[in-house]
Amino acid sequence: MAKLTEIGWNEFTSLSLEAKRPYLARQDGMPYHTLFAQQFDRSLLERLCALANRIRFINKSKEGALYLKSVLAHKRAMLYFSQPSSRTFLSHLAACQLLGITTGSVRDAATSSEFKGESKEDSIRTFSSYFDMIIMRSPEQGLAEKMAWELSNSSRPVPILNAGSGKDQHPTQALLDVYTLMRSFENNGGVDGRTVVFCGDLLRGRTVRSLSYLLTEFSGVRQLFVAPDELQVPPDVTAILDRKGVAYEISGDLRACVARADAVYMTRIQDEWDSSKGASAKIDTHRFKFGAEELAILKPEGVIMHPLPRRDEIATCCDRDPRAMYWRQMRNGMWIRAALIASTFGFEESIMNCGY
Repeated sequence: MAKLTEIGWNEFTSLSLEAKRPYLARQDGMPYHTLFAQQFDRSLLERLCALANRIRFINKSKEGALYLKSVLAHKRAMLYFSQPSSRTFLSHLAACQLLGITTGSVRDAATSSEFKGESKEDSIRTFSSYFDMIIMRSPEQGLAEKMAWELSNSSRPVPILNAGSGKDQHPTQALLDVYTLMRSFENNGGVDGRTVVFCGDLLRGRTVRSLSYLLTEFSGVRQLFVAPDELQVPPDVTAILDRKGVAYEISGDLRACVARADAVYMTRIQDEWDSSKGASAKIDTHRFKFGAEELAILKPEGVIMHPLPRRDEIATCCDRDPRAMYWRQMRNGMWIRAALIASTFGFEESIMNCGY
């Protein structure tokens, strides 16, 4: 159970994200509520990735898969996705199914009492009456954090997993991205010392914000941010890198950065956040796409990543190249989210030590 009962809401919101971490964690350090990337240090990342690997291995046999389905068969999870999603929704759903969790879902406010005027806060309190976990994705920044505090201070506290909140955080996407990098380089020196290129809509891409932070937990990782001036990485991200002494560069030259990259993280233009319709279409993005020429420049052991969905920022001719990791990222998401859910309920040790 999180310690959010020990602090008032106004005091909690005044804290930095790092300072909020102890109030959201269980005694063993694992999050009770997963709200932002700053909750994870290197040791937690390694524990979760080891658990994800263990779940993958156990699931290879029928007996192991049946064991996993028994682990959390007594739990129920609500998938409350008030923002459109397919991959993130299905990934969390599949992770729950791996562990035997019974799920419910609301993916359109028009099918819930919000259509009648009920607030999102009241809807979530209602879900907590029936379910043991709420996995939520919302366009409203800060809603997951507010409800984590509210539920912890209610008669029915249940954990919240943030599956994307506004333009600020997407912690479970960052976990699967780190897991993909760790698996990609596990037999080639690891993630430490790598150069990671972020390209695309870095201003509004919450996946970039979350992953950039998690990469600061690794030693000597250099981050290169490549985007049109209008979509460059925001100051709140670079301020964290400055404070942590992380080397980074801001650039408009994708090919020059790809030549130095160990990993290239492409993102789409997030035009759903446009202040006026069609604003993003006026930005010249033709130099910020990855195709055959960029593929020829990338190191033989390099990797290409994308949180998806994509548009034309990665040419389909790249899809069959063994360095293209974006489809593996999707499957990795199921495993790492299963690990996070199992850990949230306190089943990390039992899974790691089972006989399968």
